[in-house]
Amino acid sequence: MEEQDFYQKVYDVTRQIPLGRVTTYGSIAKFIGAPQSARVVGYALNASHGLPDVPAHRVVNRKGLLTGRHHFATPDLMEKRLKKEGVKVENNQIINFKKYLWQPEQH
Repeated sequence: MEEQDFYQKVYDVTRQIPLGRVTTYGSIAKFIGAPQSARVVGYALNASHGLPDVPAHRVVNRKGLLTGRHHFATPDLMEKRLKKEGVKVENNQIINFKKYLWQPEQH
């Protein structure tokens, strides 16, 4: 799969994450048929910051940690965006992670 195609697939799934919900890098990778590529999903989302319709702030690691926060304009922007959508975050981790978790294969 070409990098550009892979990135587009990541963006297409990320655009589907509902307001107030999150998913993981691994869930996106698995859904698009590249289960070993969670890290590359992160690279794709880091490259998406110029695309306002890709809610990269809704993608976290498998433990609910905001590991991508350093790739935003400010380190607290990811948390601010999630909180604005009603997601509870404390110390860069989503509280009650399973409550907010959205799985692409179930939708």
